[in-house]
Amino acid sequence: MRAVEQIAQKIMSLDQAKAFMQACKIKGKTVAFTNGCFDILHPGHLFSLAQSAKEADYLLVGLNSDASVKKLKGPERPIHSESSRASILANLVLVDVVVVFEEETPLHLIQTLLPDVLVKGGDYTIETIVGAKEVIANGGKVIINPIVEGFSTTNIIEKIKK
Repeated sequence: MRAVEQIAQKIMSLDQAKAFMQACKIKGKTVAFTNGCFDILHPGHLFSLAQSAKEADYLLVGLNSDASVKKLKGPERPIHSESSRASILANLVLVDVVVVFEEETPLHLIQTLLPDVLVKGGDYTIETIVGAKEVIANGGKVIINPIVEGFSTTNIIEKIKK
């Protein structure tokens, strides 16, 4: 199979992601999970994804749907559609699975998949990370990556507007 076909297969429904998780467990492989809007991919995102990928055998990314980005970021967002954002993430070699979720938080996704490692950026604490309790209760761990200063989608948008 050519890489182009493999890229499209990385974008999964929740049911497909559950089957992926089960297969990983059977093989004794670990899965790290991180999530976000990833509206305009920048070096901060790439650093965070790379750090997340280091934590397990596979990296699963939860991607906010267009509707949830609008709720979180405002009516002018997202800049790129969820299908574009999912495709961009799926094209990254360090991302193994992308799952779009409709809710404002990935709690249902995390509760359903129960990854081995939950990774978020340094602007969070264990107490404020959605799904941390569930992952820890299931024997997993939570990792907080440092923030890469100077990179923000909102700041990039503002710079473009000027």
